[in-house]
Amino acid sequence: MASKRTVRERSIAFYEIVESEQAAEVRTTQLDWEAMLAALSRAEFKDRQFESEHVFIGAVVTYQEQDHLLLHRVKDQTEWLSTVNWESEVVAEVEDWASRGYLETSVISFLPFGNVVAVMKGSTTAPSHKSLETWLNGLELFPGRSLKVRPVVSHAEIERLRTATGASKAEIRIGTSKAAALENRHGRLSRFLRMANEEYGDVNVTLTLSVPPGNTRAEERQALLNDLQELETVMPSAAERASAVLVYGDSSSGESRRVAEFVEHDITAKRKVPAVNEQGESVKIESAVNVMLEVADDHDHDLRVAVDALEGD
Repeated sequence: MASKRTVRERSIAFYEIVESEQAAEVRTTQLDWEAMLAALSRAEFKDRQFESEHVFIGAVVTYQEQDHLLLHRVKDQTEWLSTVNWESEVVAEVEDWASRGYLETSVISFLPFGNVVAVMKGSTTAPSHKSLETWLNGLELFPGRSLKVRPVVSHAEIERLRTATGASKAEIRIGTSKAAALENRHGRLSRFLRMANEEYGDVNVTLTLSVPPGNTRAEERQALLNDLQELETVMPSAAERASAVLVYGDSSSGESRRVAEFVEHDITAKRKVPAVNEQGESVKIESAVNVMLEVADDHDHDLRVAVDALEGD
């Protein structure tokens, strides 16, 4: 019997497209992706495909008057593929490779700043950001430019420590290879992490501290913030992972909380994406694009900061 699951959690990753100049990767002005996609939508089939290690085919889909790219990878004839008929329960090998190809697809949205793209892969072996790079350069869609597609990396948010009034939770992992960075630190977090490395040796230790809610815990939240501030110059370079829930304001004027990351990391997200609607009709591409745009909007500020594309700059 076929699986009834019609919703799957998928990852959305963000990349920036830069130019490669004399072995250096250089940001460039916003490329005209709208014009590129418009031209691609009118191009003949042969002009939308490029063969390297794999065959990649580009196609354009329009959603809410905005064009998006479907990048397909043609499965190789060496891959073992079979089909199953759920009614007859017959499994058969795929043998008609000469007349048709089988595709794996990724959905790609081009954001209107920083040459940033959002990518959602339809499967683990669907086209990656490197596939996009190969396809763009192979078709010479921007003649004279050698393009590189690299992950958008968020900046460490150390500056948020300086304006917070407390911290309600902290999570830090510093590996043994970077433990020396803690030698001249005397705060509680530093001591705990240093002692863990000394006692357990070459193992990964993650320290998580959480202050219970309540007006009587303000001092504990302030103390945890002080411990984090002592490590503000250590975490970006030495920590494998470091984040905290920071508190702003106070109970009398109203508190707000925000998660801050103190180590550079790729900007990604996971969301559930429906494949069919209630009528059984396929909506996977429409759903993917809708989710990607929502996630891009959620991360708009972080993405703009990461690629130096804040409005007004």
